[in-house]
Amino acid sequence: MDRVPTAELEVLEKANSREVRARLREKVLRLKKERNAYIVAHNYQNYEVQEVADILGDSLALSKAAIGTGSDVIVFCGVDFMAESAKILNPGRTVLLPVREADCPMALMVTPERLRAAKAEHPDAAVVCYVNSSAAVKAESDIACTSSNAVQIVKSLPHKKILFVPDKNLGHYVQRFCPEKEIVLWKGFCTTHIRITAADVLAMKARYPGAPFIAHPECPPEVIDQADHVCSTSGFSPYIGRSKADTFIIGTEVGMIFKLKKDHPEKRFVMPTEQFVCQTMKMTTLGWVAHALEVMEHKIEIPEDVRVRAEKCLRRMMDVSNDHPNTVIASY
Repeated sequence: MDRVPTAELEVLEKANSREVRARLREKVLRLKKERNAYIVAHNYQNYEVQEVADILGDSLALSKAAIGTGSDVIVFCGVDFMAESAKILNPGRTVLLPVREADCPMALMVTPERLRAAKAEHPDAAVVCYVNSSAAVKAESDIACTSSNAVQIVKSLPHKKILFVPDKNLGHYVQRFCPEKEIVLWKGFCTTHIRITAADVLAMKARYPGAPFIAHPECPPEVIDQADHVCSTSGFSPYIGRSKADTFIIGTEVGMIFKLKKDHPEKRFVMPTEQFVCQTMKMTTLGWVAHALEVMEHKIEIPEDVRVRAEKCLRRMMDVSNDHPNTVIASY
């Protein structure tokens, strides 16, 4: 048999890939209608998954957005703690996580057992948990926070000492704005954001003079020092919309580029490092979304006593930030 030239083989593979994606997309949209499902996708998901989602956003916004939609099923294209948050706030609905193994390494860095031990060491501290934590950890915490409201949450507490779990970098960022508090940092971190260095940022700024660097607060402190703006994923697009710059250095996971290009097609976005890829976020594909809807797996189940305590933790945060959970959040 004659060998197919490499160039022709690449063309055939690309054509086949497009055909497969088109069929999977059609299947997902059909099953979504049949199941009365609502598909939510985090900003870090694969582009093909973002394209079939009903809404894109950050973890907590997506969990709240599903409330009031009238759907029977929520397909959460993200990682495990996000799907758990959706179930905590939507106990009467079926919540599916397409890939069971899609966990968050940072969330795994704190367990309820270790947190209870730390609480015993710091009995006068309020426990503030980042939403990037399990339902069981939320159940052991006083109040939750997101990367966008963490400073507001910590300032709202009467306690002088705060036990902040699990992200030490977000805790460092909060400490900058709360010098009056003693913040006890957990030794957890985002395995994606930890990869960027200040040298990476400085090199990119030299290459693109005048380009603002937007950093996620999960980045290390020395990287935050180089930022022109710091915000959660929900804050990137609004900041870019207000800026007169035409090029931006994006300090978060590469999946964010998809939405930014859709929102601002006239702007240019560059990454300071090729290492900004969350492997567990990228586990979810169109094929896994179709499979989840077809066989209705993997269903998120949380013991009711844990769910109730975790819900109190989330709702306390919502009350402080005036973020009512029954509000349907617009696409971020």
